[in-house]
Amino acid sequence: MQSDGMGEAPSAYVNGFRNSIPYINAHRGKTFVVAFPGEAVAAPRFPQLIQDVVLLHSLGIRVVLVHGARPQIDQRLEESQLPIQIAYHRRVTDQASLQAVTEAIGRTAIQVQSQLVQCMAAAHLNPANSVVSSGNYVIAKPFGVHNGIDYQHSGEVRKIRQSAIHQHLDLGHLVLLSPLGYSPTGESFNLLWEEVAEAAATALKADKIVYFSGEEGILNDQNQLVRELTVPEANTLISEQISPHYTLISARDAVTKGINRAHIISYHRDGALLQELFTLDGTGTLITQQIYEKVRLASVDDVASLLELIEPLEQQGVLVRRSRELLENEIQHFTLIERDDKIIACAALYPFMEEHCGELACVVVHPEYRQGSRGDALLKAIEQRAAMLGLTSLFVLTTRTAHWFMERGFRSAAISELPQHKQSLYNYQRNSKVFVKRLTTEP
Repeated sequence: MQSDGMGEAPSAYVNGFRNSIPYINAHRGKTFVVAFPGEAVAAPRFPQLIQDVVLLHSLGIRVVLVHGARPQIDQRLEESQLPIQIAYHRRVTDQASLQAVTEAIGRTAIQVQSQLVQCMAAAHLNPANSVVSSGNYVIAKPFGVHNGIDYQHSGEVRKIRQSAIHQHLDLGHLVLLSPLGYSPTGESFNLLWEEVAEAAATALKADKIVYFSGEEGILNDQNQLVRELTVPEANTLISEQISPHYTLISARDAVTKGINRAHIISYHRDGALLQELFTLDGTGTLITQQIYEKVRLASVDDVASLLELIEPLEQQGVLVRRSRELLENEIQHFTLIERDDKIIACAALYPFMEEHCGELACVVVHPEYRQGSRGDALLKAIEQRAAMLGLTSLFVLTTRTAHWFMERGFRSAAISELPQHKQSLYNYQRNSKVFVKRLTTEP
């Protein structure tokens, strides 16, 4: 006999869809630049990548797509028996190879556009929202001579026609940019797709720029994914690299010029774009001006989120249950860790001024974030707050996490060492263990 599913826990798909709602609302109407190299166009998962781009477009996100074409150009040059010349990541485009370069970029653009149109048709979009706009939106200039090398018909972005692009975005079109620019006199220049993406994002004042890469994101020297980088951290990483990571350089420059966030994700991972934009942690590397996880004091506006965070532990009996009314009255005692507008950890400090001590209570870290050092960050913040109040010690009552506190300098104590008022409230049924830690006198 088959189950009808009643009473069963929701599937991961259902939970994921529900959790994406805040991001859908936050992203609607925003401008995103999504850029990928020519290698992504040739990758097996490219149709899924384009399908996800169309999904963004269908959700009301103003999408500007930028493609590269390096492997396609290489193939066309080989077919024409012309040399492949690349120096310092930039192609040397002489007069003989210019036609092959423009043909390869044109073919790639047609391939991308064809894939977009197919996905838009499959999604049954409104005809007004099924338009892919492309044109001479990129004004270019010669790159010139660098390190003694004349790059000839390779150029750099001089200007983006942002007004024209905005007009098409306002009409509900998806805009496609190629790594090809034109001078006011009609000359064609081969460009770096990363530079086109960065220039477009900056000119359009985009809310995000997303780069696709052959790797999961930015890897450290142990080949591990770096989840988040600030601009100073990116500068350090770039300076340490033997071979510069040009996508990271472009992302760093975009953020430096005012783009709030740059993301680097893999075109090999199916759904990487959706996971990066509609989940809290994403899949790749995020580059920002500042870390977007912060420790701060709580306010009344945080009560609902706090209740959601601590309720599972209250149900398990780990924490004493707090009503909404009680939490509202005690909210000034709480310190939070907020990540991308979501509260992921909390702790409370209840001072006993006459005894010069304070109770550390309700220490909670969301299950998905317990592998980091957020508990330590909260404890440090509480200790600093206690020292500023002139408290000389902290005590904590716990039933489950005794070792965690002991590892951080707390010692086992008797109930009689608690403040008199706290002793009178001690719940012998819970039989909580008592731990005390002396604080330094410096705030």
